[in-house]
Amino acid sequence: MMITTDEVWKDLIGISADPPDRRHKCDKCKRPVVVCWCSSLPQPPVAVASQIVILQHPAEEKRSLRTALMLQLGLMPGKCVVYKGKRFPNARHPPELQQVLDSPQTLLLYPSKDSVPLEEIDRSAGPYTLVLIDGTWPQAKAIYASSPALHQLRQVKLIAVGVSDYIIRTQPTEGCLSTLETAAQCLAVLESKPELRQLLVRPLHALCKYQLDNGAVEHQSKEYLMKTNQYPKPIGKRLSRLLNYSNTVCSSATPLEQSADTQESR
Repeated sequence: MMITTDEVWKDLIGISADPPDRRHKCDKCKRPVVVCWCSSLPQPPVAVASQIVILQHPAEEKRSLRTALMLQLGLMPGKCVVYKGKRFPNARHPPELQQVLDSPQTLLLYPSKDSVPLEEIDRSAGPYTLVLIDGTWPQAKAIYASSPALHQLRQVKLIAVGVSDYIIRTQPTEGCLSTLETAAQCLAVLESKPELRQLLVRPLHALCKYQLDNGAVEHQSKEYLMKTNQYPKPIGKRLSRLLNYSNTVCSSATPLEQSADTQESR
């Protein structure tokens, strides 16, 4: 029996260009079961009056260790909503996003000369919707600059945030937190429940423990490495500008994610 060229061609075009993923993955977090952190999620999910809206740069979706999903799964459904894009709102976003941005109850976590400490917001006038921009500092600044709707929101910042628990990544400065940690800290303030921070970041602790148990090492911030003369690379103009900018905002406010998923060795 002879096989024709057409039959061979049909067989070839039917083969997937991507290799099959043979690892069994968790249905919730979509990570391989061996590195699933779902057992560390709050059970049941945390019920809060506030809502978190994350405006996520498209590049963040590709990060394997992104933390926004931990927040979504840790809260009751609908309490953390993620919109993707480089400009907000745009034609692809549902009308609900415009409603959020038009609401007087919406706050934007963004370090600026007009931002006020979140701790000083009148919580009795809540509940509030808190908007976070998820991306590196250059991405976050670009999103803000290209989204006039964000400029009209009341801007807030976090004070006294402490050190990140995301110890398997390299932070630019000592005061930068992941998206999960930032949102958890904000909810702890808005809900007047300090225990929420530790409760919501437990999946992050589980992730870091697994990575450390399997060969990962703790990372110091670039700021720390430079101060102690341990930074292994020349400090270029771009890194210098980034550190200066991060130092300015981290000294008075918490960036959302600088980025929790864009630095090396997550």
